[in-house]
Amino acid sequence: MPRVALTLNDVSRGGLVVPAETNGDATNNHTVTNDGKVFVLVRNSGAGARTVTFVTPGTVDAQAVADRAVSMTAGQSRYFGPFPPTDYGDPLSIDVDNAELKLTAFHLA
Repeated sequence: MPRVALTLNDVSRGGLVVPAETNGDATNNHTVTNDGKVFVLVRNSGAGARTVTFVTPGTVDAQAVADRAVSMTAGQSRYFGPFPPTDYGDPLSIDVDNAELKLTAFHLA
């Protein structure tokens, strides 16, 4: 199946009502449109450590660039970004290891 698309929520001076989270999909993973002004809030709702990975599709000298994998402790929330499209691609691919990771994508309008 294709990756699950995250809704991109525009943040502006006018404000943004806090949007609903998307449950992590460890089978299909996620994607979000990326123009370099994207931030992702990841919340670990579980009792154990979980890993979120931001995929880097590029190569340097024919060597794959390592993906950015981040371990999150139980109950931790972290904002990630921005993601330069030249490094992370458009769309940005996000992998999670468990549905206990909750994702919300933001875009600076």
